[in-house]
Amino acid sequence: MSEGTSPRKPAAEDIVGERASDQVIRLDSQREQRRGNPPVVEDDELETPVAPEPATLEAPSAQPKPASVTVAPPAPAKPRRSLTRPILFALLPVALVAGGYYYVVGGQIMTTDNAYIQAQSLGVSTDVSGTVDEINVHDNQAVKKGDVLFRLRPASFETALAGATAQLGTVRNQVLTLQASYQQSLASIEQAEADIPYYESAFQRQQDLLKTSTASKATFDSAQHDLIAARQKVTVAKAQAQAMLAQLGGDASQPVEQNPFYLQAQSAVDDAQRNLNDSVVKAPFDGIVTNVDALQVGKYLPASQPAFSLVSSTDIWIAAEPKETELTYVRPGQKATISIDGYPGEVWHGTVGSISPASSSSFSLLPAQNTSGNWVKVVQRIPMRVTIDDPDGKPPLRGGMSAVVDIDTDHARGLPDFITSLLKQSGSKS
Repeated sequence: MSEGTSPRKPAAEDIVGERASDQVIRLDSQREQRRGNPPVVEDDELETPVAPEPATLEAPSAQPKPASVTVAPPAPAKPRRSLTRPILFALLPVALVAGGYYYVVGGQIMTTDNAYIQAQSLGVSTDVSGTVDEINVHDNQAVKKGDVLFRLRPASFETALAGATAQLGTVRNQVLTLQASYQQSLASIEQAEADIPYYESAFQRQQDLLKTSTASKATFDSAQHDLIAARQKVTVAKAQAQAMLAQLGGDASQPVEQNPFYLQAQSAVDDAQRNLNDSVVKAPFDGIVTNVDALQVGKYLPASQPAFSLVSSTDIWIAAEPKETELTYVRPGQKATISIDGYPGEVWHGTVGSISPASSSSFSLLPAQNTSGNWVKVVQRIPMRVTIDDPDGKPPLRGGMSAVVDIDTDHARGLPDFITSLLKQSGSKS
């Protein structure tokens, strides 16, 4: 361009092309930023597009403007690496060591959930038959020992007692009569023995007179007969006295109340009195009556037939049946902790009372015959009884409730067998 020539005015097409290229560059940079990789922009590309000047002629002396340079924005900071993974890797050995320690020192608690509450129960009955006259309790009522449960109609029992008492009086009079008769027999013996000397002297006199032919033969025979009769009378009196003495029990001076006949009559009175007492049925122990509605007033109750049930509220224990493999270190007398499913959060303490000498299947009606047929080994369960030491102040326990029993065997699990054997081998080699 010559010095006298004025600068050329930028064409409109050039201005539009520059704007389009600037927009493309901006869109590309925005896309790269979204992807996380900021684009590398050249200095000449970062120029801020200059708006076109108005279409005026510049003075020839005007100097060209220097190109403006923009600084690229700083790259985003690199995110910090998470510490979760190193911490987890660091805690893994600690968890393994802690788990191994608790495995070795643990295992002394034997736990079984095959346990249920058992309570002493019986069917209330009586050994006399009769008609129910009165029921003194209602269903699920708590009773104390000696409380009246129900009564039978007492008329027949009272009549039997009156008859036995009358018979006792009759026997008493008979014994007194025997004692008097025995004394009379003794007197008869004395009288007969007192007559014998007289008849002996009369016989001797007639015998002497007969020798001198002074007395007749008939008189002699009469005297001889009287002597023999007197001696027989003494023998008969002694036999009668002996028989009466036998009826008096060998001792005529003993009290009437000790005579066998009197004792027999007295036992009949006692039996009638017992039947009358048994017509009033009382609770044999503290407990709760149930199924009382099965008995109604006016019903004839045969002897020994249960009327309703009585469940003890004091004689309660835990019947557990753990596996035979769980009883290795369980012994009677060890302490136990008891949890009842019906009372979450409540804990009872007990003691292992006894362990059955045989498994539950041994007492079944048809025990398994493992020596015949196809044999399948099954882990057996051994019945065990656990007493409850602190039932006072706790919720009421009912028979049949499910329980969980934890028994402290005081025997840790220890190292596994293969580790123990390795330690023994290493110790023997050293």
